[in-house]
Amino acid sequence: MVGTLPPTGITAETRAPYGWTPLVVLFVVGLVDRVENNLLSGVLPHVQAEWGFSDTAAGSIPTASALAAAIVAIPAGYLADRVNRTKILAVVVMLWAVATLGSGLAAGFAMFYAMRVFLAAAENIDNPAAGSLTADYYPPVTRAKAYGLTRVTTYLGGIGTLIGGVLAQAYGWRTAFLVMVVPGLIAAYLCWRLREPARGHLDQVVAGGAGTVADRRPGRFTEVLRIPTLVIVCAGLALLTLGLAGIFYWMPSLMVRSFGVGTGVAGSISGLITVTGPVLGTLIGSRLGSKWHGTVKGGRLLAGGGGITAGSVVLAAALAMESLLWLSVLTLLASTLMSIAIPNMTASLADVVGAHARGLGFAVLQLLTTFGGAFGSLIVGRVSDSSGSLTAGMYALIPPMVIGGVITLLARGFFERDAARVLEQARQ
Repeated sequence: MVGTLPPTGITAETRAPYGWTPLVVLFVVGLVDRVENNLLSGVLPHVQAEWGFSDTAAGSIPTASALAAAIVAIPAGYLADRVNRTKILAVVVMLWAVATLGSGLAAGFAMFYAMRVFLAAAENIDNPAAGSLTADYYPPVTRAKAYGLTRVTTYLGGIGTLIGGVLAQAYGWRTAFLVMVVPGLIAAYLCWRLREPARGHLDQVVAGGAGTVADRRPGRFTEVLRIPTLVIVCAGLALLTLGLAGIFYWMPSLMVRSFGVGTGVAGSISGLITVTGPVLGTLIGSRLGSKWHGTVKGGRLLAGGGGITAGSVVLAAALAMESLLWLSVLTLLASTLMSIAIPNMTASLADVVGAHARGLGFAVLQLLTTFGGAFGSLIVGRVSDSSGSLTAGMYALIPPMVIGGVITLLARGFFERDAARVLEQARQ
């Protein structure tokens, strides 16, 4: 089994009591998840060419997928607080592989559509379990780093756009999905080998408690909704996700239509942007969050919310560029700024939700961000069909992103109190 405590015990200063291998496994799971999810953006022009459906129909695929994912979010949170979380991950990742295979073998648009919706629902079951596990594998001192590396996969998933575009142009769009079945099976095996950590043990050690696991009842939905920091951060990130899901879903298509490049080039540029930007942003965000946490009121939220707001403004400027080079450069800068939030937002959420309810806490985050992202691609597609301008559809999503950053900054006034309450509960 992977991920065990050292026989000599741990202290409040221990940075990785279970080692770093569990973080690597969770990173692989998140990366496979997001890469597979983003394949569709890279292959979309080829899929549309084969079955001839409209932009509105294309935009509705992520919408229907997100709504299916939203339906399972809260039940997944309850499951994560009550059942072995590593086994949840293993089973769910296996289901991803099955759905990915089905996407590549789809005989028609209806079957393809159904596979994408099923995949999205399966993917959403793992998020509360993974978020809860990360907090129990790593203490507050290293949570920003841990969540940064696992949540950066949301943006690193842009590799999927690159892979999809290149493979679709060279070998056909079905190849892209069939290739991703193998990484899914490998990730499922790695999850099965992970050892389940004791819930809340690290919180008790850090808080100076007895260091034994408390027998607390699992959390309730109404309980987590009474945490102001969680609610505000989730609402802000939901608005951000609305914009990002729509704009980056259509970015390769914008490059193809506006600048006349092939899907391979468009997928490569878009994919590289959504890989490089988050890596830089996560490194910057981890450093800022560590420096400001405990020294500046709500320091992590200041770094994250500020990055989201500034990045949204830069992205608006990028869409106005008539040069592919400047569109790419400014989009890269915007992606970097917004990615500062990756290590800070999720670490903040883990700090303000007790171990007995973290599955539900991350389920609420997943529910609101999934619901927020459900309509982004559809809004862009609808505005594009009605106005004849894909760029106009993208601009419709800039204001919600700016508002999302501002709302996130508002949570600073509640963070310290909510985090102190969690440690007090652990101490008792």
